[in-house]
Amino acid sequence: MRQRSLADWIGLAVMLVISLAAFYPFYSMMIMSTYESNELYTGIKLLPGSYLGENLKTLFSIDFLAFYKNSLIVALSTTVLGVLVSAAAGFAFGKYEFRFKKTLFVMVLVTMMIPMQFGIVAFVLEMRWLGWLNTLLPLIIPPAANAFGVFWMTQFARSTIPGEVLESARIDGCGETGLFFKIVLPFLRPAFVTLGLLFFLWSWNSFFVPLIVLSKDSLYTIPLGIRGLAGQFRADNAAQVLGLTLGTIPVLVFFSIFSKNLIEGLASSAVKG
Repeated sequence: MRQRSLADWIGLAVMLVISLAAFYPFYSMMIMSTYESNELYTGIKLLPGSYLGENLKTLFSIDFLAFYKNSLIVALSTTVLGVLVSAAAGFAFGKYEFRFKKTLFVMVLVTMMIPMQFGIVAFVLEMRWLGWLNTLLPLIIPPAANAFGVFWMTQFARSTIPGEVLESARIDGCGETGLFFKIVLPFLRPAFVTLGLLFFLWSWNSFFVPLIVLSKDSLYTIPLGIRGLAGQFRADNAAQVLGLTLGTIPVLVFFSIFSKNLIEGLASSAVKG
C-alpha cells in the first residue's frame, strides 16, 4: 500500500471542508428546530435546545401527518407516471421514424424555454373545466408530461438501445408493449432512476401549483401546510423549521438509497451525450 502524498492529504482536507460546509445547513436546521422562535435570533446555535416537544405539538396541531401523506402520494405518483411517460416518449423519439418527428421534438424542447407562469391562467381554467380543482390530480397528471424528461430519455434511448436487439425481439414475436417493458426499460435503468429522483424532488418541493389549485386544508402538501403556521401561530418560525427538517427526510432517504444509480445515470448521460 502506497503512502499518501502531501497532495492526497490536501485533497482530503479540502473534501472534508466542502462536506462539512454542505452538511452544516441541514445540521443547523435540525438544531434550530429544538429552540423557541424568539431564541433563533440570539446567535448561532450549535447545541440542541429544550423546546423540541413544544414545537412538535405545534406542528402536529395542524395535521402535519395528513400533509405528509398528501406529499408522498403526489410525489410517488408523479415519479412513477412521469418516468414512464418520459421513457415511452423518449423511446419513440429515439428509435422510431414517423412523420413530423423532428418538428414534434423541437416543439417539446421549446416548451422548456417557456416559464410556467405564462400559462398559469390557462392551466387553472383547464383544471376547472376538468373538475380537478381541489384534488391532487393537477399535481400528478400534468407534471408527468415533462419536456426535460422526454429530452433526457430520448438522448439516452438513441445512444443506448441497439437497433439489432429490437429487431430480434420483433422477429421472435414480441409486441411493441412487451418490447418496451421487457427490452427497453432494462436498457434505460440508469436514466430511469436518475430521472425518477429528479421527479420526486421537483414534486416534493412544489409550492406554486399547489398554492393555485388547492384551497382545502385537508389536501395541502408539506410546503403549503408549513406556510399555514405563519398565519395560525403568528409566524412560529421554530415549528416551521421543524416541519422543513421532517420534510427533508424522504428526500435524504431516496438520495442515500439511489445515489449510486444517480451518479451512474449522470455519468452515462455525459459520456453518451
